Amino acid sequence: GHNYPSHTSPLQQHRPGAMASVDLATVASSLAARGKGLLAADESTGTIGKRLAKMGLENTEDVRRAYRQVLLTAPIGESVSGVILFKETLVQKTDGGKPFVECLAEQGVYPGIKVDEGLQPLEGGLEGETWTKGLECLAANCSEYVKQGARFAKWRATIKIQDGGPSEAAVARNADELAQYAKICQTAGLVPIVEPEILIDGSHTIQRSQEVAERVLSACTSRLWHHSVLLEGCLLKPQMVLPGVDSSTKATPSEIAAHTVAALRRTVPAAIPGVMFLSGGQSEEEATVNLNAINAAACTPGTSCPWSLSFSYGRALQHSVLELWAKEPARARDAQALLAAVAAANSAASKGEYAGVHPVAGGGSLAEGFRGWRA
Repeated sequence: GHNYPSHTSPLQQHRPGAMASVDLATVASSLAARGKGLLAADESTGTIGKRLAKMGLENTEDVRRAYRQVLLTAPIGESVSGVILFKETLVQKTDGGKPFVECLAEQGVYPGIKVDEGLQPLEGGLEGETWTKGLECLAANCSEYVKQGARFAKWRATIKIQDGGPSEAAVARNADELAQYAKICQTAGLVPIVEPEILIDGSHTIQRSQEVAERVLSACTSRLWHHSVLLEGCLLKPQMVLPGVDSSTKATPSEIAAHTVAALRRTVPAAIPGVMFLSGGQSEEEATVNLNAINAAACTPGTSCPWSLSFSYGRALQHSVLELWAKEPARARDAQALLAAVAAANSAASKGEYAGVHPVAGGGSLAEGFRGWRA
């Protein structure tokens, strides 16, 4: 049996398929429930391979399954509402033969699926600008993923800040393709997570970052509306508004919060239930501290926010967990307890209640160098 929340939403659409709309809205609001966030465990085979190699592990299907078993059987249901999976993991099982999707369902955690097929260089764009592959077979793939138990999906687009950029072509194309993806997912019965990641690469200021965030987010929400995407049935996964990683001025958590909340309030409709931030190269502790500051700002009169402001973290939830497990596979239980503790810290931060003692204190930036496209 599954333990998903069963409340029905009062939302009845005037469009056809009212029941489907209600279900999408119910799943989206459950994913964005207070104090809950998402674990991003959807690294492609190449990306997870790099992280395994750093820890001295081989990139084989069974090593990947064994590592993901640690994550997906950990006690995370109190803090995590959904886990984003790579297609390989969606159909894998534990050592004991239990499908991972069942392990999640028992904790009331929704399985999600990464549906994009990676970044491609944008012809006629500026250096490093990209578009995202995967629309061609998306409808067919989505119906397959639904059969395999997925309830929501994710698609990542990247936007690069540079002199004279991002180009209008990059902003417009990525916004439109994110909206097309979102519509195809909803038609198949999946809640789409819309991820326009503004990369932290560069030496730009936080002010410049905010300008670009407003431009990108307003383009995205405009295209969602244009493609008749049900806003109540989708989630947004943006980058926090941060200075470039090579900027000479560092920003405090309260500055990051002020710029991020201002950008979101100007561009994101209240109908979208949740804004689930990506961690994008912040250290595990920074990602928690900044999320807490954002939620503190969101409760301040004059800058209050209508959506849940939570997390959809990959490295910022997994980095130390993988390190511990890779060194001593026999300590899988300890690795799971660490994952639960880091998730609980972020759960508290998503309510503005983080007490300031992080399970992984210190720790450097997790930026891996440019995560856009490279030949």
